[in-house]
Amino acid sequence: MSTRWRLEGKHALVTGGTRGIGRAIAEEFIALGAKVCLVARNIDPARELIEKWNREECQAIALKADLSRVENRQSLPLELAKTWPHLDILINNSGFNIRKATVDYSLDEYYKILDTNLTSAFDLCRLFHPMLKKSQEGSVVNIASVAGLSHVRSGSPYGMSKAAMTQLTRNLAVEWAKDGIRVNAVAPWYIKTPLVSELLEDPDFIKPVLERTPLGRVGQPQEVAAAAAFLCMPASSYITGQCLAVDGGVTVNAFHPQWENIMQPGPSPKK
Repeated sequence: MSTRWRLEGKHALVTGGTRGIGRAIAEEFIALGAKVCLVARNIDPARELIEKWNREECQAIALKADLSRVENRQSLPLELAKTWPHLDILINNSGFNIRKATVDYSLDEYYKILDTNLTSAFDLCRLFHPMLKKSQEGSVVNIASVAGLSHVRSGSPYGMSKAAMTQLTRNLAVEWAKDGIRVNAVAPWYIKTPLVSELLEDPDFIKPVLERTPLGRVGQPQEVAAAAAFLCMPASSYITGQCLAVDGGVTVNAFHPQWENIMQPGPSPKK
C-alpha cells in the first residue's frame, strides 16, 4: 500500500526547477524517493541545490538549457541519456510573462512568452517520448494556470499559452495512452513565488485577489508540488488527460463574497 503513495526510484526531470513551484516540486519528489534532474537556464543555482541534495544522500543531477531555444531543447534527451536509461516523469514547469494590454505587446514579446511557456513544453514532450515510453508507466505533468481557464489580468499571450498547454495535455493523454504514458496538468492560482512577488505586495492588487478566493489566501509552492506529485504516483494510475486546479476555489466562485449575505438563512415563513 505504501508504495502507491511514493515515487521510489522514479526518474523525474523538472524544468525551471531552481525556485518557486519548480523547486518545490523537485524537493517534493526527492522526499518521496525519486531521482531528480533539474533543468535551468542559470546552472549555478541548480548546481548548488544538487550539491545540497547529494550531501543528504539524495540522487540528483542538473542540466543547463534555455528552453526558449530549439537547439537547447534538442540536446536535452541526448545529455540525459548519458546518465539515465529512461525517464519516468516529465514536469514542464518553465514559465515567463510580461503583463500588458494586448495592443501594447510587440511580436517579439508575444513569441518569447509562447516559446518559453508552450512551445518548449510541446517540444520536450515530443523529444522525451522515447525515454518516457521505455518507462512503461511514464507520467507528464504540465504546469498550466488558472490564467488558461479564465481572464485573470495576466495578459492575453500568457493566458493563451496556458490554455493551449491544457489542450496539449488532453491530446497527448489520448495519443500516448497506448504507450503507457499518462499526461495531466496542474493549474495554479496566485502562488507565492518570485514570479509574482511584487504583485502580491501591492495592496491594490492583492485585495481583489483575496476577495475572489474562497479560501482567502494565496497558495504556497508546496501545495502545487503535492498535486503534481500525486498525479505521478501509482495511486493516480487511472487518471489521465485532466487539469487539476490548485486555486483555493477561485475557478468555481462566480460571485463576490458580498453576495454570500443573500444565502444566509432568514426567518422562517409564517404558516
